[in-house]
Amino acid sequence: MVRPGLLSGSKPTNSVKISFRLPYFTKWGESLLVCGSVPVLGSWNVKKGVLLSPFHQGDELIWGGSITVPSGLQCQYNYYVVDDNRNVLRAEMGRKRGLVLPEGIQSGQEIEFCDLWQTGSDAIPFTSAFKDVIFRQSWDSNKEATIGVNHIKLVPEAESVVIQFKVFCPNIEKDTSIYVIGSNTKLGNWKVENGVKLSYSGESFWLGECLLQRNEFPIKYPSYAKYARAGNFSIENGPNREITINSSRNEAKYVFLSDGMLRETPWRGAGVAVPMFSVRSESDLGVGEFLDLKLLVDWAVTSGFHLVQLLPINDTSVHQMWWDSYPYSSLSVFALHPLYLRVQALSEKIPEEIKQEIEKAKQHLDGKDVDYEASLTTKLSIAKKIFTREKDLILNSSSFQEFFSENEGWLKPYAAFCFLRGFFGTSDRTQWGNFAHYSESKLEKLVSKESLHYEIICFHYYVQYHLHLQLSEAAEYARKKGVILKGDLPIGVDRNSVDTWVYPNLFRMDTSTGAPPDYFDKNGQNWGFPTYNWEEMSKDNYAWWRARLTQMAKYFTAYRIDHILGFFRIWELPDHAVTGLVGKFRPSIPLSQEELEREGIWDFNRLSRPYIRKELLQEKFGAAWTFVATNFLNEYDKNCYEFKEDSNTEKKIVSKLKTSAESSLLLESEDKLRRNLFDLSQNVILIRDPEDPRKFYPRFNLEDTSSFQDLDDHSKNVLKRLYYDYYFHRQENLWRQNALKTLPVLLNSSNMLACGEDLGLIPSCVHPVMQELGLVGLRIQRMPNEADQEFGIPSQYSYMTVCAPSCHDCSTMRAWWEEDEERRRRFFKNVMESDALPPDQCVPEVAHFIIRQHVEAPSMWAIFPLQDLMALKEEYTTRPAVEETINDPTNPKHYWRYRVHVTLETLNKDNELKNIIKDLVSQSGRSVPLEETKVEASLASVLSTAEAVFGTLQLADAGEKIRLASESNGVPGKDALAAVS
Repeated sequence: MVRPGLLSGSKPTNSVKISFRLPYFTKWGESLLVCGSVPVLGSWNVKKGVLLSPFHQGDELIWGGSITVPSGLQCQYNYYVVDDNRNVLRAEMGRKRGLVLPEGIQSGQEIEFCDLWQTGSDAIPFTSAFKDVIFRQSWDSNKEATIGVNHIKLVPEAESVVIQFKVFCPNIEKDTSIYVIGSNTKLGNWKVENGVKLSYSGESFWLGECLLQRNEFPIKYPSYAKYARAGNFSIENGPNREITINSSRNEAKYVFLSDGMLRETPWRGAGVAVPMFSVRSESDLGVGEFLDLKLLVDWAVTSGFHLVQLLPINDTSVHQMWWDSYPYSSLSVFALHPLYLRVQALSEKIPEEIKQEIEKAKQHLDGKDVDYEASLTTKLSIAKKIFTREKDLILNSSSFQEFFSENEGWLKPYAAFCFLRGFFGTSDRTQWGNFAHYSESKLEKLVSKESLHYEIICFHYYVQYHLHLQLSEAAEYARKKGVILKGDLPIGVDRNSVDTWVYPNLFRMDTSTGAPPDYFDKNGQNWGFPTYNWEEMSKDNYAWWRARLTQMAKYFTAYRIDHILGFFRIWELPDHAVTGLVGKFRPSIPLSQEELEREGIWDFNRLSRPYIRKELLQEKFGAAWTFVATNFLNEYDKNCYEFKEDSNTEKKIVSKLKTSAESSLLLESEDKLRRNLFDLSQNVILIRDPEDPRKFYPRFNLEDTSSFQDLDDHSKNVLKRLYYDYYFHRQENLWRQNALKTLPVLLNSSNMLACGEDLGLIPSCVHPVMQELGLVGLRIQRMPNEADQEFGIPSQYSYMTVCAPSCHDCSTMRAWWEEDEERRRRFFKNVMESDALPPDQCVPEVAHFIIRQHVEAPSMWAIFPLQDLMALKEEYTTRPAVEETINDPTNPKHYWRYRVHVTLETLNKDNELKNIIKDLVSQSGRSVPLEETKVEASLASVLSTAEAVFGTLQLADAGEKIRLASESNGVPGKDALAAVS
C-alpha cells in the first residue's frame, strides 16, 4: 500500500545498503568493478573501486555487488572492465552516472541500481550535433541531480518493491507522453492506456514509478516492459525488457531500472561536403569565405541536408606561396586562415576608395580556379588599410578584449611567429638566430606594447579576431537552422609551425608522417609532418590535444578525425625520406636479431642495405648505367654497388639530381632518373632501427623487390611469414591499447560528434575500438573494406558510418565514371544490374542511382561532395570532370585550388535541383530540416482545421497528436490531420 507523505518527516537512518547490477559478457581474465566520486566507491581511483561478482541468469552473465553507504548519499559513478591487477581494460563512454538516494529510507531497506553498459554510441545523442542542433531541445541540466530521487512512499512492513523506470528519449518533444507497459497488471497487461505514465525529468530522460508486491511473484518478476508513445501508441523496437529481483529477503526495496535509450528506428541524416576555399559567391574575393557559409546553409536546408562538412580551415601560410594551399599542413592548429576573411565585413565605415579597390579585386580574382597567392595578398593588403584606420577603436573594444583574454595562450605565439616569419623571410626557425628556440621571456619581448613592431603584432590579432567573429556568426546561423557544421582535424602539423616552435618536445622532429601503400598511392605517402611524441604528451594528459579540440568546438558541432589509424599507429619515415614506401609503424613490435637468427636469418647487412648489382643497373638504366654507377654509386665488391655518401638518402638524390640538371650532366629526364634511383635505394628487405641496430622492420611489399627474389627458398619462406606476422598479427593488442589511451582524451575534450576517416590499410583492431568508443566510420563505395568486393554495397553498411560515393582525396563521381571503361562496365552490370552498354558520361540518371543507393543505406550519415550532387543536373556538368578533383594524393605538391563554377546564389535559386535532392533524402526515410516558414504555415493550417473539427477545448490534445504524427515526415500534412480525426 502507498501512504503519500508518510516518510516526509521521518528520521533517516545512518546507513543503507545499495546494490549494483549490470549484464555484461567478459572474456577470461576480465572482471567488472564500479568506481565513483566518493571514498566508498574509490574516489575515482579504479584500484580502490568495488569489485563485482558474476552470476548467470538464463543466457546472460550478470555482474553484481553491494556496499553499505551513508543515507542521503549523492555521487557519480561508472563501470570499468579490469584485469586481475585492476588495470583498466575498458571504461564506459559517455557521461558519468548520477546516484541520489531516496529521502527518508528506513533501516533494512535495500536499493538496487540495474544498469546497462554505456557504449560510445549511447553518448551520441548528448553531443552538441544532436542536442544543440538536430533535436534542439532546451534540456534542463539542473534537473539531472533529481533523477535518482524516488517519490513513491512505502509502508515499511509491506512486502513491496518500488520499481523506478528511466528511459532516454532524445528525439521527441517534452510534452509527448511516454508509458511503460508489460505483462503485469500494474504495467497494464500490455495495454498502453493502463500502463505506467512516465514524466519528463530533464535532458530527455523520462521517469516513472510502479509499486509491486512480492507475493505477486515468488522471487523473479517476469515483467516485460516496453516504452510507448501516446497518440499513435507506437511501440519501441526490439525484444521485451525484463525485470528481475535478485534478493530473497522479504525487505522493502527500491529498484532503479536504467533502461538506456528508447528503441526506435535509428535517426539518419544527410549532408554536403565542400572545401571552404571551393565555395563561390557573388561577394567573395576569388575564394570562399566564412560568411558564405550562411548561403551554403540556406541551400543545405532547402535541399534536405542536416550537415555541412568542410576541410581544415586553420592557417597554413608557412611558405607564403601556393604550396600553402594544402589545408592539412597547419601553421597553427588554433589560428584561422586569413584566406577566408571577408574584408567588406571588417567595418561599417569603409572609405569609398577602399570599396572601389574591393570591387576591382572581386572582378580580377573571379577566375575558374582559386589563385591562392593573389587572393591572400589582396585580402591582407585591404585589411591592413582598414586596420590602420580603426585599430584603436577595435583593439580597445570590450569585444576584442574578451576575445584576446580567452585566446592569448595561442594568439600571442601565433602573432610573434608571423612577425618573425616576415622579418626573416622564412618560417624555418633554425634561421631565426636567437629566436630559433622559444621561451616565454622572448615571447613577451616580441609582443610587448613598447616594441617597434607592436602594430604588426596587433594586425595579426585583429585579423584573427574578425575571422572569429565571422565564423562564429556563420556557425550560430547554421545551428539555428538545424544544420551541423562539421570540421576536420588534421593528423599532423607542419614541421615549421607555431606548435613545433612552442612545443618541440611534443614532436619527433627527426621523423616524418605518412601512409603505407594503399588505394590512394601504391608507393605510399609522405606528408612531411613530424610524428607525435605520445609519451611526452601523456605527461600532462594530452593538454595540447584537449586545447585543440576545445578551440574547434567553438565553431563546430561535429568533426572528422583525419587518418584515425594514426591514433592506433602511425607510418613513420626518416626525415631524409621523400617517398612514403620505406617506413615503419610506430608503435610496433620489431623483429629482433635474436628472433631472426633462430629462424636461420643472419646476413643483416645484405638484407638491410640497398641490394644493387650490375645486372639490375643495366636493366634499369640501359646504356646510361655507367653514368649512374660513376656519379651515384661505389663498387664495394665485384659487380656489387652501394650509394655514395652524397647520394645515400632520397633527399640527397633529389639534391644531387638538381645540381646535375643545372650542369646539364643528365643523359635522360630528371624525373625518370629520380624514380629509378629511388627504386634502387628502396631495394631492401629489412629496415634497421636507427635507435637500436639489433631491431628490424620488414620493408612494405618486400616480395616485390629483386633483393627478395634473389634469396634462397628457406629465407624467402621465413621472411614472408615474419612479414605477415609483423603487419597483420603481432601488433594488434599494442595498437588497440595505444588507441584506447589517446582517442578517449579527444572524445572527452569536447561535446562534438566525432567521425573517423578509417580508409587505407586497416588493422583488425580498428573497427571494434571505434565501435566501443562510439566513433562514426567512413565508407567510400569504390574503396570497400571487404577484400572480395570491387564495389562497396551501401545497403550492407553498418549504422555507425558515414557513406559517400567519393571524397576530396579521390576523383569525383563523374571523373571516376569516365576514367576506366572496363570498370564502368562492371559497375553498370554488377551494381546497376544492366547488361546494356553504359553511357560514356556520368549522366544524371547514373548520378541519381548512385546517390539514391547512398541515401537509402543504413548509415547514420550520407554525405555527398557538392560536385557529385551537381551531377544530378546536366547543365552543371559542362565543366570537364577531371577539373573538379580537389586533391591528388600521389602528388605531394598538388595545388588545392578547385572552385565551384556556380555561385551559391545561383544554386539557391535552382528549385529544380534542390527538389531532386530533397526528394531523394526524404523518400529514403532520412530526416530533413524543417523550413521555418513552411512549418509555421502548415501548423497554422492544420490546427485551424482541427479547431473547426474538435472545438477549442480539445485543441491542445489535437496539437499533441499532430506533432506526433508529423514527426515521421517533418511537416504536418494529411497524416497529421488523420491523427486527430
